[in-house]
Amino acid sequence: MSDVNDPRRALLANANFRWLIGGGVLSLLGDQFTLLALPWLVLSLTHDPLVLGTVLAVASVPLALFVLVGGAIVDRYSPKRVLLLTKWVDAGLLSAIAVLTATGTITLPAIYALTLAIGLATAFGYPASSALLPRAVPTALLQPANGMLMAARQLVLLLGPVLAGWLVTAGGAGSLGRAGLAAAFGFDALSFAVSACTVARIRTTAVEARAAPPVFAAIAEAMRAAWQDRELRTLFLYFAAVAFFVGGPIHVALPLLAQERLPGGAAALGIMLAAHGLGTLAGMTLSGLKPEWRLSTLGGTLLLIDSIGGIVFLAFGHVHAAWQGALLLLPLGGLAGFVQVAVYSWLQRRIAPAMLGRSMALFMFIVLGLGPLASAASGAALRLVDVTGLFTAAALCLLAVVAVGALCTPIRRIAYLPQA
Repeated sequence: MSDVNDPRRALLANANFRWLIGGGVLSLLGDQFTLLALPWLVLSLTHDPLVLGTVLAVASVPLALFVLVGGAIVDRYSPKRVLLLTKWVDAGLLSAIAVLTATGTITLPAIYALTLAIGLATAFGYPASSALLPRAVPTALLQPANGMLMAARQLVLLLGPVLAGWLVTAGGAGSLGRAGLAAAFGFDALSFAVSACTVARIRTTAVEARAAPPVFAAIAEAMRAAWQDRELRTLFLYFAAVAFFVGGPIHVALPLLAQERLPGGAAALGIMLAAHGLGTLAGMTLSGLKPEWRLSTLGGTLLLIDSIGGIVFLAFGHVHAAWQGALLLLPLGGLAGFVQVAVYSWLQRRIAPAMLGRSMALFMFIVLGLGPLASAASGAALRLVDVTGLFTAAALCLLAVVAVGALCTPIRRIAYLPQA
């Protein structure tokens, strides 16, 4: 079978893609070590869950606040240069945490400062990595490349925490001592350094030079361009509505369902989330390997998949066993993974290269901004209705969004773009 007919062979034959996936997966694996070690470090210093919450907020809030600025900087200086710089910055910051932890001189103010800086670097790294792929691989391979990259990352998210916990606690009676914590941060720092070296090897296509406006003017320019593009505007608004009605119940109502109704409680929740993760992995893989599995338009495919998702969601309020929730979350995750790859690839082909960093950052900003709002709205709704009522209402709202999208917007006519 030729490389043209086999996207896997074509991608693996592409040196740029090999550098991208190798360095990206290694860096993400390193992140799992920090995600394991940072909460343990904070709790070992303070034994205060409120402090832990504020540390995690300090790490995540800059991403939502500065991702648009990051996108503007990416478009001004090129995604490769920005991504390379952020990886070396992260390597240095994590090395500092590792050394301070190993020597026993780490303090809470230092943790706040270093996690804030890591969050800021991430706000620039995310849009840079999104804008780099279209400059590194042929247009015809964008969807297979996104599918393989996202599936590999999803696999690391599923297995990485287990591997990180096993390696860091090996020989330590299952507890994270100072040496184990330092080793976890050190491994993450090393993974960023190696990933930076792989990014440096990538050869990107040139983009026509143009006068760079000031940062905030550049952000405003991207917002105007997205709003004036009717199909892009429609897709952004539709995706935001769907994410709002699905994300809140998944993050808030699902844990409450496990606590109130399911034997096993937290263990049942873990089983259901694992099923969702496996479904997402399968959907991403399938979307990358079989991009031809779709309706005639991207919009029609989205509407069909979200209709199925809404029907599946209706059954959540009637779950009384972990296996039932897992059977529902498995296809729901698969549908979400399939859609994510398709939409991401469409955006990367649709948006002008000179504005890709800002536009992808805008898409991330919408999703990141809606997450806390959806969770807060679900929490407030659960004071008025039970879990069954919330899942039912969310499913009906999702189906209503699909109906409005199909009947009152041009979304069903949004076509797949040419591959080359």
